[in-house]
Amino acid sequence: MQGGAKVVQYRSKSADAALRLSQGRALRALTRECGVVFIVNDDAQLGVAVDADGVHLGAMDGEIAAARALVGADRLIGVSCYNQLALARGAVHAGADYVAFGAFFASSIKPDAVVARPDLLQDARRELSVPLVAIGGITASNGAQLVQAGADALAVISSLFEAADIQAAAQELETLFRQARPT
Repeated sequence: MQGGAKVVQYRSKSADAALRLSQGRALRALTRECGVVFIVNDDAQLGVAVDADGVHLGAMDGEIAAARALVGADRLIGVSCYNQLALARGAVHAGADYVAFGAFFASSIKPDAVVARPDLLQDARRELSVPLVAIGGITASNGAQLVQAGADALAVISSLFEAADIQAAAQELETLFRQARPT
């Protein structure tokens, strides 16, 4: 947000329902105040409950059609496609507004994640008209190659929240888009 983030995704795998609702509402208020898109991971019902701008679905999070029926036509739906362009094609055909690929690099958050290669983004960019999100072990030092390969967004956790200065780390990541795609 102050560092240049355009989207914030709420991802909590261990909190109970009441805490997730409370945290989701707090983040919704903050993202609205900052004019930033707010996405809820894994839980379309929570996304609706906190008036999120959208939801993100992984492989085990239900069908796009069911999520669309719940969240409505005006909210975003993103889908994890891992390292499979065919999944992305299917997701877009089913109504996904964006697709995410990864892990592009080793990640402490998901150490057993499937590996995706940057050329997957190039292939997806040639075929798909929706935004492409890259995820997995992304830092300011390795993210530029993903932006150059076609990523419209970089999903990061550790490179921000383990940084001594989160705002500076976010600004450094945001700079990758201006450097890789000068206007």
